[in-house]
Amino acid sequence: MKAIIRHKYGSSEVLKLVETEKPTPKENQVLIKVHAASINSYDWRHMRAKPFLVRTSAGLLKPKDGRLGADIAGTVEAVGSKVTLFKPGDEVYGDVSMGGYAEYVCAPEKVLALKPANVSFEEAAATPMAALTALQGLRDKGKIQAGQKVLVNGASGGVGTFAVQIAKYYGAEVTGVCSTRNLKMARSIGADHVIDYTKEDFTKNGKQYDLIFDVAASQSVFAYKRVLAPEGKYVMAGFSTMSHLIHILLLGSRVAKNGQEIGLMDTASVNHADLVFISGLLESRKVVPVIDKCYPLNETAQALRHYEEEHAQGKIIISVA
Repeated sequence: MKAIIRHKYGSSEVLKLVETEKPTPKENQVLIKVHAASINSYDWRHMRAKPFLVRTSAGLLKPKDGRLGADIAGTVEAVGSKVTLFKPGDEVYGDVSMGGYAEYVCAPEKVLALKPANVSFEEAAATPMAALTALQGLRDKGKIQAGQKVLVNGASGGVGTFAVQIAKYYGAEVTGVCSTRNLKMARSIGADHVIDYTKEDFTKNGKQYDLIFDVAASQSVFAYKRVLAPEGKYVMAGFSTMSHLIHILLLGSRVAKNGQEIGLMDTASVNHADLVFISGLLESRKVVPVIDKCYPLNETAQALRHYEEEHAQGKIIISVA
């Protein structure tokens, strides 16, 4: 089978399309013929080994696992002896962690869910990691409630587009922060209000929010505190630099007052139950994945360059089958 492999950290030039052996599922695994995959910051960070902390788990000098690609959608070709949720022929999607940029991949059944029939493979592949991050950040860390004023900073990216729609599902009044060219798209997916960060600083406009979900952290913890309502929550789901991450980690709990919470969400947990919940949102079209562009498998390096160099609207897709 064809697969994307790298033997060292670096730019997209380290990625190679090679012929390799088709995997065989273990007793609790599913073998999937991949139709589509997508790009996340997770994939880019493992390719670049940025921040350096990535190397502590992925390999200090070179990658322990030469594969990339977490989010996939495809058709079940075979199942292990202990698999109970799926059978050959089922259309599934999920977060397999590594190996999605290939014609076939094996994954535990718990990280997969059935793909709704009215959702394309490309839409399904765009969903798992970004939607799980948005769902768990808003629901579990942010404790979102109907009627709250919610601000999504970075509303036009992969996680942000899901966050806007999931916040609307929970009945919030949503403000999306993005660049000029993405304002129309943010409105189209449900944002009640939009702020163009190139023209306005949302931390200085005098408005306050019950929940801030931040994918593009670029402000100081003091600026975020200023726009949080009493008992408001700030949830960092992504960051622009390590300094911003450290700033929030060190000062967030010290600065928060009046019942406020300022902190970082845990890494999204990949689990079957939440994927099934998201499947319901996809099937009802309460959530519709935003896709920027599709690339064939042999242009995965170009797709990752696109991710690095441009602010994509939603997700970038790798079309495999």
